[in-house]
Amino acid sequence: MHEGQVIVVTGAASGIGRASAQLMAARGAKVVVVDFQREAGEETLRLIEDNGGTGIFIQADVSKAADVQEYLEQTIKTFGHIDVLFNNAGVLQTFSQFEDIDESHFDKIINVNLKGVFLGMKHALKIMNEQGYGNIINTASTTGIRAEHSLAAYTASKHGVIGLTKAAAIEYVKKGIRVNAICPGGVATAITAGVPEQLLETGYVPDEFPNMRMGRYAEPEELAAVVSFLASEGSSYMTGSVLLADGGLTL
Repeated sequence: MHEGQVIVVTGAASGIGRASAQLMAARGAKVVVVDFQREAGEETLRLIEDNGGTGIFIQADVSKAADVQEYLEQTIKTFGHIDVLFNNAGVLQTFSQFEDIDESHFDKIINVNLKGVFLGMKHALKIMNEQGYGNIINTASTTGIRAEHSLAAYTASKHGVIGLTKAAAIEYVKKGIRVNAICPGGVATAITAGVPEQLLETGYVPDEFPNMRMGRYAEPEELAAVVSFLASEGSSYMTGSVLLADGGLTL
């Protein structure tokens, strides 16, 4: 399914990013592991290589244009082209009433979750347009299609990701480039595991929490399977799609 493909995965040090990098590498892709966290990112690469896969690790801050250009340039230098960019890096907002959101915290959420996706798309699209083909997958969220209580900044960032996805899809649909987004609900990652501690530290508890209708969070591997599908030719007639993988959360 991915034999010989060159796939860049941002936010690959943990969660959906790590699971996706491992799965696609196991299916034959050459994976570029990108993350701000060096130690955890290198661990992802070790897991890939221990399973017989091929890849490289590049440390990068996705909110900085120079870092984005660097990880893409290193990809081209190492593997010669880019088939897929999985724009997955993101941070979760601290639960907060709208009026209490700190401006610096808002900036961080937007810079990583939205600007990081924009920069990755902008520079990858230039390369892919020159190649005449390419595939971009963005991690949005259920908060990209509806609001979740006490997550206004995060909701805004993920709405923006869906907007960027659709805008690029329609611009590049006749240039051999596909752009799609996934919308996970709750996923069992280090980020979500830290929520109870965060609530204790801040003393703020939202009036509502997401309704996990399946009675559990998704495992990262379940989302990785969706990403792998979008990265494959099995999704060849899909662009501008926003795929819910939320266990019925938004029903």
